[in-house]
Amino acid sequence: MDRDIILFQGNKVRRTWHNNQWYFVIEDVVSILTDSKDPKGYIKDMRRRDEDLSKGWVQIVTPLPIETSGGKQRINCANTEGLFRIIQSIPSPNAEPFKRWLAQAGYERVQ
Repeated sequence: MDRDIILFQGNKVRRTWHNNQWYFVIEDVVSILTDSKDPKGYIKDMRRRDEDLSKGWVQIVTPLPIETSGGKQRINCANTEGLFRIIQSIPSPNAEPFKRWLAQAGYERVQ
């Protein structure tokens, strides 16, 4: 398996190594946690609903080059801490298992 893609309950999450830590594609995470067909739209709505998240968005999100079917593109990513903040704004029963999975992914980096 490509080390830039990891699986959460059979769903692919793209990631990239940046500043000595993993950054995960926000759209992938939102898609998994919400079952949304339009994760970009969901993210826009989420930011409208959560004013504090929207205010801090530029500190949470880092556009990074990610491999896509059309080649490398700059896609919004977040490190583990940033994803935990985003997940707080998603009312989803999948959030708790995802948090544990994310913590495990961070732990593996330390080892």
